[in-house]
Amino acid sequence: MVELDQYRYKISGYDAPLAQIKRSLNLDDKQKRIEELEADMEAPGFWDNTDKSQAAMKELKGLKDSFEKYDELKQALEDAKTLVEMAEEESDASLIPEIEQELAGFEEKLEELRIQTLLSGEYDKKNAILTLHAGAGGTESCDWCQMLMRMYMRWADANGYSTQTIDFLEGEEAGMKSVTLEITGDNAYGHLKSEHGVHRLVRISPFNAAGKRQTSFVSCDVMPDIDEDIDVEVNEDDLRIDTYRSSGAGGQHINKTSSAIRITHIPTGIVVQCQNERSQHQNKDKAMQMLKAKLYLMKQQENAEKTSDIRGDVKDINFGNQIRSYVLQPYTMVKDHRTNKDVGNAQSVLDGNINPFINAYLTWISTGKKQEQ
Repeated sequence: MVELDQYRYKISGYDAPLAQIKRSLNLDDKQKRIEELEADMEAPGFWDNTDKSQAAMKELKGLKDSFEKYDELKQALEDAKTLVEMAEEESDASLIPEIEQELAGFEEKLEELRIQTLLSGEYDKKNAILTLHAGAGGTESCDWCQMLMRMYMRWADANGYSTQTIDFLEGEEAGMKSVTLEITGDNAYGHLKSEHGVHRLVRISPFNAAGKRQTSFVSCDVMPDIDEDIDVEVNEDDLRIDTYRSSGAGGQHINKTSSAIRITHIPTGIVVQCQNERSQHQNKDKAMQMLKAKLYLMKQQENAEKTSDIRGDVKDINFGNQIRSYVLQPYTMVKDHRTNKDVGNAQSVLDGNINPFINAYLTWISTGKKQEQ
């Protein structure tokens, strides 16, 4: 049957991409590391150090997950081949829908694993700290800021990540002036680093009685949550530390105490804030951790090679600097101006379906690195 010949040809074309995935995953090196970790775990006293043993267990699980995912991918292709052979031997066209289903499942797994191989940056595996700031547009931008917050929280939930609000400032009439989210899970930063930049919204404003189209902007800053001790010297004289009352609901404790912390690093102008923790001391520790991480990344970015890997820094939060546009009127489309990826279903994107843009960005920066080499 012609259809089966076409499927056999299509399946044979996946051998090369599968081999490339295996090389990209560095499975041979990972196998050696697995053996090293397992040997360490058998050594006397290994489990006495809780932090070290937990870190090793987490690393081991991640390494073994790579093998499991590759084996699942390889098996899915073998299952499709087997179905084609069965259909040919028995001249059974009724198996074609099942072959299509197996191939679709394989292609989905192949794309997921291909994207995972692109998450090889130094901090890609870290949790992410994502901060949104409303820009030009007043109340409209504050509303847009809240819409983006919802989008990222919906994306996190759909992809198995947990979110926690570290700090936020409500808008005067509606929405948010700013909000900082901690998004926790493997490769959270690796995925969300694509969102760093200015996001532009075009729509009929619900706050404009004349029903005119309004353009508004929100900046998105994304940094890895570097939780280990960072070798960064911070001069206390360079800091301005302010306390203020937390913005959110939380009962008498939040309403009556100035436990929230804002730290400004005067030489660089970096500002970090935290109001999520229960005590002022805990908020200060978290804010200092965030500040050190930002200073550390800034120092690294001074290196020309590192800087060339970072595309689309946040500039002024207004027209001309956006990395992505979300158009709701007169037509609906979301377009990323770096990768030229666009999606017509804007509501789906606002409901958290941003993986097409994340995947396109990861492919884009990967291609750029290859060209630079």
